[in-house]
Amino acid sequence: MTAMRSDRGFALSEFLVASVITLAVIGVAVKTFDDALKINDATLKLTDAGQNMRSGVNLLVRDLLQAGRDIPTGGIPIPSGAGAINVQRPSPAGWSYAFDNTTLTTLGAVTTGNGLGSVVAGRQTDMITILMGDPFLPNSSVPSPYTNPTTQGFVVKPSSVSTTGPKLSSDGSTMTMGNQSAWFAGNLADGVGPIKEGDIILFKSQTGSAMQVVTSVSSGTVSFASGDPFNMNQRGAANGNITDILGSDMSIQRVLMISYFVQETTPGEPRLMRALNMYPAQALAGVVEDLQLTYDLVDGSTNPVDVTDVPFTAGSDTFTSSQIRKVNLKVGVRSEEKSRSTNDYMRHYITTVASLRNLAYVAEYK
Repeated sequence: MTAMRSDRGFALSEFLVASVITLAVIGVAVKTFDDALKINDATLKLTDAGQNMRSGVNLLVRDLLQAGRDIPTGGIPIPSGAGAINVQRPSPAGWSYAFDNTTLTTLGAVTTGNGLGSVVAGRQTDMITILMGDPFLPNSSVPSPYTNPTTQGFVVKPSSVSTTGPKLSSDGSTMTMGNQSAWFAGNLADGVGPIKEGDIILFKSQTGSAMQVVTSVSSGTVSFASGDPFNMNQRGAANGNITDILGSDMSIQRVLMISYFVQETTPGEPRLMRALNMYPAQALAGVVEDLQLTYDLVDGSTNPVDVTDVPFTAGSDTFTSSQIRKVNLKVGVRSEEKSRSTNDYMRHYITTVASLRNLAYVAEYK
């Protein structure tokens, strides 16, 4: 006997139950897919930010590796003593930091800056200034002055110096470059620019060293007028200026002074900035919202580590910037946009260490 099949279809209750189950399954699937999109979106945002941060940190580490190149041991004297005014430091836009030329009379390869950066997301950031010789522009020699002025107000020692080379005026305020064409033309193919206003020139002799800042370049003559952006050209200061080493043969070299810091140049978008000399700072990476720096020091005995600032006193010992051997960096970055899943920014930190190879390197700390 054949069973009879009902033609009445699904009951309404059965249809409703099936619909609810189907909608629930679809809802879970949609939610899972949406969460996956949000996670992928946040990951992409953080990855992009991380790549920017790594590029900026790589440049900072590269500059740290060059810190102290061709800088005299113990640093370079800066104007100090009677008649001296503050020597300015490359700083965030709108801020004005000065080097300590009251208790310290020399400028080392690294100048610390604990807490001198912007406050971002409730965190106080750090700053650092690096000094190095320009590795591309060639050094040159300047003759020692002689008591009898020659033409154009310049003085040379006729018996020992070629008349085609650079000549410094008797007070050190101007210098003719003579046959040093590379200082004016540069080699743009190698990224070497010509000497220009705002450049720092290091003068070194057997009796000491001094820095002056170029205020103008005209027809082969470089001027070092007072009132430069650094206040480095203080020939009236009691100590630390060019007049201290006049009277001996010198070498000249362009040096670079670079500061790194975090600043919100655009509201809500803090960036890692690099300021070369007193030229406008350049943004290296965004959105970087934290920069923390500590230093490992050496005295051959205690060798303190993770010091936040110098001068640093431990017991009866006082450490200065010339004893910095390693720089420990911690840099924080966030995504440019908020995550859709958390409605907050994604954050990532990178930590690394840079050894200052141009200083006396010590590989082990006790």
